[in-house]
Amino acid sequence: MEIKATDVAKLRQMTGAGMMDCKNALVEANGDFERAKEIIREKGKLVAAKRADRDTTEGSVIALASDQRDKAILVCLGCETDFVAKNEDFVQLSKAIAQIALTNMPADLAALKALTVNGATIEEALTAQTGKSGEKHAVPFYAKLEAPYIATYIHMNNKVATIVGFNKTVAVEVGKDIAMQITAMNPVSISKNDCPQSVIEKELEIYREQIRQEGKPEQMVEQIAKGKLNKFFKESTLEEQIFVKDGKATVAEHLKAIDPEVKVTGFFRYSLND
Repeated sequence: MEIKATDVAKLRQMTGAGMMDCKNALVEANGDFERAKEIIREKGKLVAAKRADRDTTEGSVIALASDQRDKAILVCLGCETDFVAKNEDFVQLSKAIAQIALTNMPADLAALKALTVNGATIEEALTAQTGKSGEKHAVPFYAKLEAPYIATYIHMNNKVATIVGFNKTVAVEVGKDIAMQITAMNPVSISKNDCPQSVIEKELEIYREQIRQEGKPEQMVEQIAKGKLNKFFKESTLEEQIFVKDGKATVAEHLKAIDPEVKVTGFFRYSLND
């Protein structure tokens, strides 16, 4: 049967699929729009299945806070190439997902994917976009944060971003500086007191093995390992890190000089390159 250009355009408007995909779907469906939409969805699922084992090392990481700065989300929409990441459809989808996440503050990644965007679940939208572009689309990371004040930072290449909460309102520049510190220096925790025990044990295990390989007496191994762990805390926990913009004071000292009462209450950082 003859497929009119207006019908192809209508199906494209309904599905967001490419013109040729829409035309072929209408031909296969004998002009039945509902069947054509189903064919396009099935094509998307087929492409998604074929691309399932691909790595999404490109994409966009978005940090978004509420107008009141008391809640924020961090979410990544990943794809396979930088070319697709710069595509307008990809950009708009990433922004839509971020806004939906901020509006709903879902409990976890699974709950986020079940939310609706443009008349479909986010999971379905990812499959559809995979079918449309031919590249795997995925949301590999989502986190939410609530605090009296939250600062955000997105690095200019959109490959790494941070959200950080404070126990009270701070100046915009102060919040941004700490968010940039976290983005640049990638601390494992706020302080040594909240450093995950699994991280501590892993570091100690590495240090003990290094010390033994250096031929140090066994009775000295634990003491030296603990010394190395303290150095790790200074380099890898936010409060003990040297504040990059200053180069002298620690982050804790920098914040104390601004306001003795201000504290970081939590943070999330995500990078496509880590």
